[in-house]
Amino acid sequence: MYILIIGAGKVGYFLAKRLCQGKHTVSIIDRDRLVCDEIAKELEALVINGDGCDPKILEEAGIERADVLAAVTGDDEDNLIVCQLAKEKFNLQRTVGRVNNPDNEHTFNELGIDVPVDSTKIIAKVIEEEVSFSDFVNLMSFKRGKLAIVRVDLPSDSPVINKEIKDITLPQDAVLVSIVRGEEVILPKGNTILKTGDDVIALTLVGNEPQLLSLLAGKF
Repeated sequence: MYILIIGAGKVGYFLAKRLCQGKHTVSIIDRDRLVCDEIAKELEALVINGDGCDPKILEEAGIERADVLAAVTGDDEDNLIVCQLAKEKFNLQRTVGRVNNPDNEHTFNELGIDVPVDSTKIIAKVIEEEVSFSDFVNLMSFKRGKLAIVRVDLPSDSPVINKEIKDITLPQDAVLVSIVRGEEVILPKGNTILKTGDDVIALTLVGNEPQLLSLLAGKF
């Protein structure tokens, strides 16, 4: 997968490093020449010194063949502009935008950014969910906030323990994506039996999470 990253600060650098380790092809754009020079020495990635809001710079980075663009600068306005350029001028199907000010997340959603990433909100969710139900985590919302990927750790008193998936009535517009059981990853089938301690990953509409939690963990 070819991934274009705008912003080579700490977030952009570590994101690029991880993606390179995952054998993806990565290009990075940043305005700071010194930062670009340092990253070019460390990572096997195309590093371009320039303004990611400039269509010519995006073309130089090969945006036409990119699968995903991630705008992760410290400036929400720049991240929004870059993502909009990618979608409207270059018809890129997948954009990820870093939201530095939580008040701007609604704007990112309204203007069509596929995955607005609000680090403040993510940290708050982790804290709140650890305090409340450690067996339920909303991993991500996307497609303008309409879909959510959630993880549920099945406790011993879950009402679905030792049941086959075909015998479980899921909430409307919800589907089980995978089950992590120890070191094993299981693709759910009708005859798959759920067991205590399973990590269940599910895709659902935003707003259906409480019903999923009630069904799978037996509490809400």
